Amino acid sequence: MRPLLSTTLIALLTLYLACTPKTGNKTSSTPNPPGEPAMWDSMGKPLMGEDEAPVEYNLLDEVNIEPQAQENLDSLRPYNASHTFEVDLIHTKIEISFDWAKKRANGKATLTMRPWFYATDKVTLDAKNFDIQSVTFDGKSEQLKRDYNNQQLTIHLGKTYSRTEEFKIAITYTAKPDERESFGGSAAITSDKGLYFINADGAEKDKPMQIWTQGETESNSFWFPTVDKPNERCTQEMYITVEDKYKTLSNGLLISSKKNADGTRTDYWKMDKPHAPYLFMMAIGEYAVVKEKWRGIDVEYYVEPKFEAHARDIYPYTPEMLEFFSTKLNYAYPWSKFSQVTVRDYVSGAMENTTAVIFGEFMQKTKRELRDDHMTNEKVVAHEMFHQWFGDLVTTESWANLTLNEGFANYSEYLWIEQKHGKDAADEHLMTEQQGYFYSAGDGGHPLIHFGYENQEDMFDAHSYNKGGCILHMLRQHVGDEAFFAALNRYLKKNEYTEVESHELRLAFEDVTGQDFNWFFNQWFLGAGHPVLDIEYGWDNDTKKASITVTQNQEGQEVARIFDLPVAVDLYDVSGKARRENIRVTKRNQTFFFDSPSKPALINFDATKTLLCLKTDHHNAQEWAFMYRNAPLYFDRVEALNGLQAEPSALTDAVLVEALSDKFHGIRQEAMMADGMGAAANLPIIARLAESDPSPGVRAIAIGLLGRTNDKQYIPILQKNMGNEQAYSVVGAALSALQRLDANAAREASKVLQNDDSENFTPVLAELYAEQPERSNLSFFEQKLDKADGFGAFPFFDNYQKFLIGLGDAALLDASVEKFKSISLNLLTSEWRRFGATKAIADLRNHFREKGNASKVAELDAIITEIKAKETDATLKLYYDMF
Repeated sequence: MRPLLSTTLIALLTLYLACTPKTGNKTSSTPNPPGEPAMWDSMGKPLMGEDEAPVEYNLLDEVNIEPQAQENLDSLRPYNASHTFEVDLIHTKIEISFDWAKKRANGKATLTMRPWFYATDKVTLDAKNFDIQSVTFDGKSEQLKRDYNNQQLTIHLGKTYSRTEEFKIAITYTAKPDERESFGGSAAITSDKGLYFINADGAEKDKPMQIWTQGETESNSFWFPTVDKPNERCTQEMYITVEDKYKTLSNGLLISSKKNADGTRTDYWKMDKPHAPYLFMMAIGEYAVVKEKWRGIDVEYYVEPKFEAHARDIYPYTPEMLEFFSTKLNYAYPWSKFSQVTVRDYVSGAMENTTAVIFGEFMQKTKRELRDDHMTNEKVVAHEMFHQWFGDLVTTESWANLTLNEGFANYSEYLWIEQKHGKDAADEHLMTEQQGYFYSAGDGGHPLIHFGYENQEDMFDAHSYNKGGCILHMLRQHVGDEAFFAALNRYLKKNEYTEVESHELRLAFEDVTGQDFNWFFNQWFLGAGHPVLDIEYGWDNDTKKASITVTQNQEGQEVARIFDLPVAVDLYDVSGKARRENIRVTKRNQTFFFDSPSKPALINFDATKTLLCLKTDHHNAQEWAFMYRNAPLYFDRVEALNGLQAEPSALTDAVLVEALSDKFHGIRQEAMMADGMGAAANLPIIARLAESDPSPGVRAIAIGLLGRTNDKQYIPILQKNMGNEQAYSVVGAALSALQRLDANAAREASKVLQNDDSENFTPVLAELYAEQPERSNLSFFEQKLDKADGFGAFPFFDNYQKFLIGLGDAALLDASVEKFKSISLNLLTSEWRRFGATKAIADLRNHFREKGNASKVAELDAIITEIKAKETDATLKLYYDMF
């Protein structure tokens, strides 16, 4: 699962309000394939030889960190245990068809089960909001006695079964995902309906009719009865009956496709290896399917037909990634196919359903659009693919251990970027992940393995994802690449097709390295927080010793007062040669001394830049400049630029100018965004970047700087950057800059761009038309109004209201306010659109307040009050109160 977290919306809303006034090539090596288990034992787990029996599972060795003092409690802390099994679900067969008009599914589920250990005469299944027509033994007509509370179905078997006896239950039912009094959801997964009908009546002409599912966390039991827990797993068959015009996708292989007399078709999908019920999936729609092969298995890309030519770009480097991860893990992709599908109105970012990944529609872009943002698609494809090993093959036994799924998937993004785009690009990504975690953990946060969560949905946060990935990166650095990937291979092979907890990961690393890792796992997995460090440097000329003093300042009720931190330190001489020393920080305040023939030009603490910490590094300007010029990593150079800008000196501008020619585009962008980089002396370099830098992001920023010069000599560079072959961001920046230098030329250029089929030019055109309001451009705003969404909705609505003010047509303004109001009150439209429309009304009110039009202010205030009263989203209500 890769969520589109609501924290993103909160952060962007905050940023927007703060900034707005109130008015490849395949690798050649082949890994050894995993040995397939010949059979499954009585508990549905692969049989192992005696030598593979786990030595330890549940014992926690002595904690080697010093915790904060805990308050005395009168009761036990909350503890969310793993699901306790009554039965083992062995196989699930589902026969399903759909009533589009009622948004219902008619199903028959046949479940093969046996008691887990203790004999039983009943079975309890998760079966939510069903109309249940029949419950029998398979092939029998006699109804079994049952109890049903609309959440769980308890079936009385009529006799007691032992753990060696299987039984099959057939349940005929109707699923009603839309017919509930209330719906759940979370920041990561915004709805829990399980089964979704999209544009079911076909009323929205530009939107396809689709059906798709979302199981995680425990929502698949809204469309089929099961044991809906992450530590359950079974094999699967799906018989999906649809109109013949639709394509279907499910887990495993499509075995057959049978046309029926009534014009429908039944597709039979079979999954012959066990996986968790929350990973079961369906996707149904009018798709184009592009296929290729990897090592003999099908690789499939499902897209809406208009994106067929772009399918391989939408799911970039898929075969290359499969080869890379299989090789890196020395464990070949374990499933029978790999399919990827994009759906409309998805409730999260993407979901790692076994063999059949679902993505939100944000993935569907043209090749030209992907020039600006190819990395998003690459990261999400890598994330969900890595889940096929970490999450699907080996699955968290409980939501408290979710990082064993999501931390690994998060770290796969780093691994792929490092492989395909280099270490600088990977480290830039890592820095973003660290910052995302720090943003969420201001109070110390919670343990990574978090048994005390209030709701299982809360586990889908920047701890399970970001922190989990960062900790794996630290572990990799500590043990080295060979041991790290050998340990992951052992972890996968020992636990394939089973559920796991964090101790099993630790044991794999201990088995491979021969070292005890309780200190690391207790501190980083079972403890909360992160180090907050203050680092001072010293030099004693008499003793010829350099020193580092490290003070740990972290606070928090559950945060360790002292972290145990192995750290690499590089001491540089004036020639730029570094000597590495390894230290271990084990005290609240600790000083380390190093022999050195002369004062080091730089002492670089955490030279590998892997430590997950917040730090205050007391370097002077000369040391920061030396770091930029000599230390090798992206982190080094960014920290140096930040340090130089925090305390400007004569060296600051000189190093920033050097950074304009840095080897990595991210550093070039950082340098250009620094204060004063548009100075005349820098313009020749800026012009070169605008004209020929290979990175669209760099060129767009450079073009923006040229636009602020008011110097017409740069117009040819801007016009050169407006060709059809250019990335959208570059063309947009060029049009904005051209508007500053030659408004008439910009106006003419806009007429061509307005005809582009994409929405990529909407922001810049809206800004241009708002600055020069003309009635002829009203149709642009009216045509784009229904399409403005996402973060782009903010500037669109802002420019729309400015355009209306500029035209000065009272009747048109009133009519437009009614349109904005209808969007704000439509709770079925996105939060982005509702916020943008409401803020536009508030800005219009502020305009009339400045003009002294009290009656208009009162009218718009009344509309805003109505919107606030009817809004149900707590985040939006919070921000509406700021208007």
